[in-house]
Amino acid sequence: MLNLLTSPRTARTVRGLIGTIADAARSVINPAALVADQAEPATVEADPAGLYEPDEMPAVETIETAAREYERAADQARRADRGKRAAKKVLDKLPAGVYGTWRIFRTPSSRQTPDLAEITRIFKANGLGPVPMKECAASLKVERVEVAAGIETLTAVTV
Repeated sequence: MLNLLTSPRTARTVRGLIGTIADAARSVINPAALVADQAEPATVEADPAGLYEPDEMPAVETIETAAREYERAADQARRADRGKRAAKKVLDKLPAGVYGTWRIFRTPSSRQTPDLAEITRIFKANGLGPVPMKECAASLKVERVEVAAGIETLTAVTV
């Protein structure tokens, strides 16, 4: 009943507070468990084909510049996507027409996507087993790390 009386934002805040209180209680009862939970690294995919050979590697400064630019551009893209979703939420509900200096209209999409429900139905009807699927490409991530004192450059290739 409380959910009906609160906004989604308030509910998220309350859930966050409950999680924080639960973490605090766990830190008193079993503090090592919290550290163990945080120590698990993110899943790392194998490197794709077509990477630089050791003699082709660019300078560390070039890599740092590219990583910094990638992180900045990815952050801008996330902010732009959030703004676009918020604006689209309003615009999607409007009928086609002219609103001030803006014309709102819809055009058919030229993109097509497989109808997985229909494909699954056909596979089941013909006893072909599950629909074959393939993994998506791994996502490229960049993360700024601290360099230990006394190390001039940090270059490492991990497998």
